[in-house]
Amino acid sequence: MKAVTHDTFGEPKEVLTTSDVATPEPAAGEVRIRMRLSPIHNHDLWTVHGNYGYKPELPGAIGGTEALGTVEALGEGVDDALLGQRVAVAGVHGTWAESFIAPAGGLLPLPEMISDETGAQLIAMPFSALSLLETLKAGKGDWIIQTAANGAVGKIMAVLAKARGIHLLNLVRRPEAKAELEALGLENVLSTSDAGWKDKAAALVGQGAVSAVDSVGGEISGDLVDLLGVDGELVVFGTATGAPMALSSGALIMKHITVRGFWGSRVSGDMAPEERKRLITELVTLAATGALTLDVGGTYGLGEITEAVTAARTPGRGGKILLRG
Repeated sequence: MKAVTHDTFGEPKEVLTTSDVATPEPAAGEVRIRMRLSPIHNHDLWTVHGNYGYKPELPGAIGGTEALGTVEALGEGVDDALLGQRVAVAGVHGTWAESFIAPAGGLLPLPEMISDETGAQLIAMPFSALSLLETLKAGKGDWIIQTAANGAVGKIMAVLAKARGIHLLNLVRRPEAKAELEALGLENVLSTSDAGWKDKAAALVGQGAVSAVDSVGGEISGDLVDLLGVDGELVVFGTATGAPMALSSGALIMKHITVRGFWGSRVSGDMAPEERKRLITELVTLAATGALTLDVGGTYGLGEITEAVTAARTPGRGGKILLRG
C-alpha cells in the first residue's frame, strides 16, 4: 500500500516521502481501516521534526494521528458488526496511509449527517478544545482570553464557550485574521498588532479574566497575565512562536496567578471512559446539528505530501489540510 513515511527526523517537507509499504494486519482487539481522509495537525509535523512528546521508531515511520475511513478487516475478538462501518478515530499512529490499524474500542461510528470532511477532524482538535474547557476555572458568565483564536482550536473554543454561556476574548496577530473571524460571526476579536489593543481588552474583561489560554508564547504571555484577575490561571496550550514566555514575577505573585500546561494526549489517556463518552457525545451533537463546523483548506493525495505540508504551514489558510487515501 501507499503511505507517507520518514526515515529521519527533520523538516517535514524535506524528510516526508510517499512509499510502498506492507499492508498491516490487525491483531486481537484491533481493526484495519481503509483511510478516506486524514488531517495534517501541527502536532503531526512536530512529531516528524522529532520534538514532540511521542517519537516514532525510525526508519519507515508513517505519519498521521487522526482519520476517517471504513473498517475493512477485523482482528480476533472484534464485533463483526463493525465491518464496513464508516468511523472516525484519533490518538493512533500511521493514518497517512491507504490503510492503518486502530483499536476497536477507540472507534467512533458517525451518523450520515456528518460529512467525511467534518468527521475526519472531529476528534483530535475539537476534543482537545472541549477537554481544555472542562479543566478551566471559568464558568458561565466569566471571561476567558485565548490567543491564536483564528486557529482550529480557537474557532472550536468559540462555539463551545458560547454554548456554555462563557464570555470569550479572541486575540489574533494580524488584522486579516481579525476580519476573518468577524466575518464568521465571532465577537470580541482584537488584533495584537493594533495600537491600544490591550486597553480595549482590559475594558472588555473588567476586573480581569478568570482563565487565559496561550498558544503563541513570547511577549503575549505576559500581556495575558496582566489581563487576568486575582487568582486567575494561565494555561499553556501551544507555542506558535517558539519563544520563551515573558512573565512578570510581580504580577504572578500579587495576583496569585497559576501557570500550567495542557497536553491533550495525556488528558485523553487519563480520562475515565464515561467522561470521554460524554464529551464525544457533545461534539457529535454539535456537529450533527450544524452548530460546530470544521473548515477544510485543501485536500491532497498521499503522493502530494510536499504540497500538502506546505499548504498546512501557510499562514491565513482557510481550514484544515486533509490527505486523501
